Amino acid sequence: MTDMHDLTAVQLVERYASGELSPVEATRAVLHRIEQIQPEVNAFTRVDAEGALRQAEESAERWRRGAPVGLVDGVPVSVKDILLQRGAPTLRGSRTVRPEAGAWDEDAPSVARLREHGAVFVGKTTTPEFGWKGVTDSPVHGVTGNPYDPQRTAGGSSGGSAAAVALGAGPLSLGTDGGGSVRIPAAFCGIFALKPTYGRVPLYPASAFGTLAHVGPMTRDAADAALLMDVISGPDWRDWSQLGPAGGGFREALTSGGGGVDGLRIAYSPALGGSAVVDPEVAASVRRAVDLLAELGAVVEEIDPGFEDPVEAFHTLWFSGAARVVQPLGQEDWELLDPGLREICAQGASYSALDYLAAVDVRMALGHAMGRFHSAYDLLVTPALPITAFEAGVEVPKGSEHTRWTGWTPFTYPFNLTQQPAASVPCGLSVAGLPIGVQLVGARHADALVLRAAHALFEAGLADGVRPPAA
Repeated sequence: MTDMHDLTAVQLVERYASGELSPVEATRAVLHRIEQIQPEVNAFTRVDAEGALRQAEESAERWRRGAPVGLVDGVPVSVKDILLQRGAPTLRGSRTVRPEAGAWDEDAPSVARLREHGAVFVGKTTTPEFGWKGVTDSPVHGVTGNPYDPQRTAGGSSGGSAAAVALGAGPLSLGTDGGGSVRIPAAFCGIFALKPTYGRVPLYPASAFGTLAHVGPMTRDAADAALLMDVISGPDWRDWSQLGPAGGGFREALTSGGGGVDGLRIAYSPALGGSAVVDPEVAASVRRAVDLLAELGAVVEEIDPGFEDPVEAFHTLWFSGAARVVQPLGQEDWELLDPGLREICAQGASYSALDYLAAVDVRMALGHAMGRFHSAYDLLVTPALPITAFEAGVEVPKGSEHTRWTGWTPFTYPFNLTQQPAASVPCGLSVAGLPIGVQLVGARHADALVLRAAHALFEAGLADGVRPPAA
């Protein structure tokens, strides 16, 4: 008998429709699960049990009448504490954001779509301050631990969402990704996450990190992510850069044309041209995922996209964005910031407009190169990360030659620069029992194809056995 908190969103909706399960029962199970996991991993900044149960009771009444209002009516969801949620302070992991300073009466577009579809909001999840780094710890909420070993990092910046989903504290969570922030914690925590094509999920307020920042689903599998994408990709006039209609449902795309990956042209790059040093256990797990794609009928070729590491251009754009975030702060608030954030903000403030535009030139050239690459290959497959989760509470692994989080995330941030859809799929565990992720990257607008390929891997059993010990 599967525990209620282990059910996916797809399974919950099926049971609501059959009358086998009530949204109130499911919500109570998730809230109980949050009570169990929160002291150990610190995934949530705020839990609204009373509000969630009220929403669940309203949903249960709709299901009793046979009149659900949307695709996820009654499904428990969490929201990264970067995105606005009506009635809940959005502190963004910072002591410089005062709860009493705002009305907190507006939903971000993705949150608004979930509300329209009847979702049950159980809480807000942890983030590093302003989402600035690839691990999750902040001055105001502390450190978020990994579901497989709480002494290790959950990754970031959507680490709270990843830990929550992995441990059954709600099957759906909204994360944000400006340089890997849904894919990094997904890989470290053994769940699925998609960074959609930029603009596919509307975003408001606009991010200070500009068009690097995406909103994406964090779920246990690709089927749940497709369901969530059908909800949150709805239009919102507040985002002037949103894309037009997707041209079809994401759930239907999982099985379109018979589904699967048969005949897809897949490029496999073990290390993006050798610029990344990949742990042998990670490399072996990713290789098994690639072999499975070939067994499922894909035409796989080992080849690199052929671009140089764009990390300096990314830093220029990212650090400038961080500097813009904190620009309004006075000296007293500046002293409250995460010391690492202060460092990158100082560096970002030193760049000139010409430095910024030179980074934009690098970005455009990279986008052009990847557009050409995808004219020959449907998907690019890489490791999601070159390592498994390391000690919690630090930006880089101890003894590392790197000084910033981008040093150990070489496979994620390039595809924020190019705005391509990219997903992390769990593909095994290390000898130490830590999750490993494989990354699937598609051409811009090929979100449905990325989801379809990921779904095929889940259906073929790639992620079987990737479950936290405490789950």
